[in-house]
Amino acid sequence: MPDRAITLACEGVWKLFGPDAAGFLKRRQGRATAEELAAAGLIGAVRDVNLAIGEGEIFVIMGLSGSGKSTLVRCLSRLVAPTAGRVLFEGQDLLAASEREMIELRRHKMGMVFQHFALLPHLSVLQNVAFPLEVQGVPRAKREARALAMIELVGLKGREDYYPRELSGGQQQRVGIARSLAVEPQVWFLDEPFSALDPLIRREMQDEFLRLQSVLSKTIVFITHDFDEAIRLADRVAIMKDGAVIQVGTPEELVTSPATDYVAEFTRDVSRAKVLSAGSVMTAYRPGDETAGSVAAGDKIAAVAERVVAAERPFLVTGADGRPLGLLRREAVLSVLVGTDARAISRGEDAVPPA
Repeated sequence: MPDRAITLACEGVWKLFGPDAAGFLKRRQGRATAEELAAAGLIGAVRDVNLAIGEGEIFVIMGLSGSGKSTLVRCLSRLVAPTAGRVLFEGQDLLAASEREMIELRRHKMGMVFQHFALLPHLSVLQNVAFPLEVQGVPRAKREARALAMIELVGLKGREDYYPRELSGGQQQRVGIARSLAVEPQVWFLDEPFSALDPLIRREMQDEFLRLQSVLSKTIVFITHDFDEAIRLADRVAIMKDGAVIQVGTPEELVTSPATDYVAEFTRDVSRAKVLSAGSVMTAYRPGDETAGSVAAGDKIAAVAERVVAAERPFLVTGADGRPLGLLRREAVLSVLVGTDARAISRGEDAVPPA
């Protein structure tokens, strides 16, 4: 549970496909195993999901193809009606909202970006970005001013009069992002927005995404099947399998404390140095210990490894308030780099809990 106000939540959400799905769940008091679903001829696209997403949080939902992540996001935005459960946006139950109310919420409070850009080919960049505001009935001068601001925000100033066919794939995705931001959404849904891009462009878009979030602080639900992408972007990650959420946690928690063998296998090939923080492998600090410098508890090992390994003395690990928390030693960093289990390091005699 995030330590912040909850913007979006779901409680016991199911999405079943097949005959009499709602009746099936009702007769079982909202409980059913995968075997029971199969016996009834039902497909469990989303199975009994409970989530709480905090204000300003980047919440990543990930899983293999067919795991249910896209269906879940469509349930959260009520583009797809859940078979059972509750979806709460700022405390309002979206399943009790009328279609007109949902249209207004999507127009004014929700932004959506999908893998396929869906730009209107006969409209310019400016017209594409301004289009949602035109649908809202915003006067032309006001909507174009807002669109121009968003175009500049995503780095496309000077291309306002270009058409989609005149843009690269990365530029087209930026137009899609600008368009979704034009309505100033409070929650932003992104369904594998970068997966169709070349690797270099994809990384540039991830950097751009993080820059935008540092400026806008949106509540974001982001779908990906790429754990490296999740590591870069997420505050927390939900891993799905067969329609169910298996575990929710920070990338570091998923790697160091997998709840199931499936999660452990899912994260097995992830570079630990990119995930583990100095605070997770630090040892005890005692007043008077000599140090070569300092690192923050949240700094990733990959970011500080070169400095720590090259130094003769350990580095002081500090909290957000500058308070000494522990020591980051060369041996601990090398153990992470060569693949030693970080949990073994943290169980050492003078280990201290992560900050």
